[in-house]
Amino acid sequence: AILDRTKEPGSSGEPLYLDSVAAIQEGLVSGWGNLKNMPKIIGGRYGLSSKEFTPAMIKSIFDHTLTERPKSHFTIGIRDDVTQTDIDYDPNFSIEPDDVYRAVFFGLGSDGTVGANKNSIKIIGKGTDYYVQGYFVYDSRKAGAVTVSHLRFGPRPIRSAYLIEKANFVGCHQHIFLERYDILRHAVPGGIFLLNTIYGPDEIWDKLPRSIQSQIFEKKLRFYIIDAYKVAKKSGLGKRINTVMQVCFFNISKIIPEEKAQEEIRQSIYDTYGKQGEEIVNMNLRAVDSTLENLFEVTVPDTVDSIIEIPPPVAESAPQFVREVLGKMINKLWVGTIKIYTKFI
Repeated sequence: AILDRTKEPGSSGEPLYLDSVAAIQEGLVSGWGNLKNMPKIIGGRYGLSSKEFTPAMIKSIFDHTLTERPKSHFTIGIRDDVTQTDIDYDPNFSIEPDDVYRAVFFGLGSDGTVGANKNSIKIIGKGTDYYVQGYFVYDSRKAGAVTVSHLRFGPRPIRSAYLIEKANFVGCHQHIFLERYDILRHAVPGGIFLLNTIYGPDEIWDKLPRSIQSQIFEKKLRFYIIDAYKVAKKSGLGKRINTVMQVCFFNISKIIPEEKAQEEIRQSIYDTYGKQGEEIVNMNLRAVDSTLENLFEVTVPDTVDSIIEIPPPVAESAPQFVREVLGKMINKLWVGTIKIYTKFI
């Protein structure tokens, strides 16, 4: 199976597929190598529409080549309901080992989420024997748009060049995201959910959409909340909540012992903001000191009773084409158009 990340309309095949077929045929005619007969070669497309290319898709391709009559010029990763070239795969298939800690953070451009996660990677990479990886997805507008940070930590080199689908830790740094996106689809059963919200531990459950309540309850997630904006404002940081959320992550995840984590965070503050003046450093240090007293674990009730629902991307009164085509496109494109991949080993 020879894969191309492109589609060439009107061509008898994609570029790499055609070059490979020609090269093997030339080798047979010229007597190069040990091939005696032309092998069965099929072409496929992957990564169309900026789709991820995951181990689940690779496994599906291997399985497809073993069928009696494999489909040539197939497509993997998208549902091709026009020319029917797609092949199925199991999105739940995963090869990531259990000893790799996976965390996903949803933030708002300019709130410091991406910067804090890059600092967290450096702290863990330098302060432990773990190998680390960071993968950051954000909109081309950056400020004011959604950012998604994918972090991995593990005892062996990490070569997973694809987004996290099963996360031990999910951090949502903006409460409004809960009413727009399926934030907890990444969370594994028994995982951790951290939410930045203005609501207290006694009232937050009634403020969650029903789908979020259901996933917290069914997956038996540990649920933590903090009003990071209140802490940041009192510390003089304004809307920059990165230091506050970073302290919460290290305290809850226990990747590094708490005292060592606090020490490393303080040192990273000096390293990052030292040149900007003592006052900036002191603001961040005050945020570190006051974060944990504002962090609460929420006791999850036994019932799912919310009447809040995640609204569709477009109004139900919109024309059919807008609902069924444009609406689905809007729903899929929220993760942004530009991806920056930074890998620390």
